[in-house]
Amino acid sequence: MRMCLTGDLGGYYTGAIEQGRDQFGQKGDFVTSPEISQVFGELIGIWFVAEWMSQGRPKSGIELIEVGPGRGTLMDDILRTISNFKEMVNAIDAIHMVEASSELRVTQKNLLCGQDRQMTESKSGYHSSDKVPFIVAHEFFDALPIHAFQLVTVPPSQTPTSSKSTSSPRPSDNSKPTVQWREMVVSPTPPGSTHQSLGTPKSQSIDTPVPDFQLTLSPSSTRHSLYLPESSPRYRALKSIPGALIEICPDASLYATDFATRIGGSPQHPKDKPSGAALILDYGPGDGTVPVNSLRGISKHRRVSPFAEPGQTDLSADVDFAAVAEAALRASDGVEVHGPVDQAAFLEGMGIKERAEMLVKGLRQKGDGEAKSDHVEKAWKRLVDRGPGGMGKTYKALAILPENDGKRRPVGFGGDVGA
Repeated sequence: MRMCLTGDLGGYYTGAIEQGRDQFGQKGDFVTSPEISQVFGELIGIWFVAEWMSQGRPKSGIELIEVGPGRGTLMDDILRTISNFKEMVNAIDAIHMVEASSELRVTQKNLLCGQDRQMTESKSGYHSSDKVPFIVAHEFFDALPIHAFQLVTVPPSQTPTSSKSTSSPRPSDNSKPTVQWREMVVSPTPPGSTHQSLGTPKSQSIDTPVPDFQLTLSPSSTRHSLYLPESSPRYRALKSIPGALIEICPDASLYATDFATRIGGSPQHPKDKPSGAALILDYGPGDGTVPVNSLRGISKHRRVSPFAEPGQTDLSADVDFAAVAEAALRASDGVEVHGPVDQAAFLEGMGIKERAEMLVKGLRQKGDGEAKSDHVEKAWKRLVDRGPGGMGKTYKALAILPENDGKRRPVGFGGDVGA
């Protein structure tokens, strides 16, 4: 996944073949919530304003950080919203856009700073741990590489052993079948393979070439299969289920650890007072189950084989929100986690209906016609639609906040704005 998405040579976002190509929007491969409606980004901005207020309105040290910012649309909407709160604007020290694609970095700079603004790129080194980081990760974790494992039964070893009373070897009496995790590895497909022989779903085989690769079970243990499935009690509990399948994303835990440490500090990076917030919006199970068989390819707004045209197809996998929460809480005693909650519940709690109604009213007062008003209506309803074609139930929101003994629930997660 890492090579196909962000590799230097043929990466979907970073490779030379993708230069000049826009992956986003109706003409690209997928559409994200910020592209669907400006109200989405505005409400994310309001969420950060609410957190700033709830944390005593700090007068300085705020860092706005977005990971995987795409075109920069979400941050643009966030900044436009925050600009209405001058006291918070004056407290912002820096805005960080964490982006792997050089082309998208230029797009972000042009949108946020102006195309004619003369600027040079820089890479930050050490920074103060006493900042107030407000971090947003929208459809970022689903693009991080995963490892897939299956539980298999290994036959007993027939290695001969020697008896103390005789020199003749005999099979070991105490050898029993064992269960082990084996990694699913990417392997070439056999010559002459077809979509049918590979079991490609019909919906994913239309107008797509036969994949050159497939997932196969490793014949022996790998370093990842020996460690990752044993790294959490959630994974170890599945060892009692014959043939169990799991997906694990180490990078997701690394980012969750980074977010939590920035907000709450850690023994290695002490912080005088926990502050800031991280908001993660993505898709995946919200009930604590471990994702399985979720690796997918996305091309021209439909699902395809993840192995179809590597480097030219977007890849994603369900986010294990429970693992993200576990990593954050393990990394810092100074944080607490809220959610995940359905995107519909989050946006409704943030007042999406009321904001959309205000927008529609403003458009009609300006005489911009019913077409724009209808677009606003359809867009916000799509974001909260809990049906199969909507985004309200599929997408989830999770927040990492300074530890407060659970005394305060953030807005969008069942709480109110604290002054």
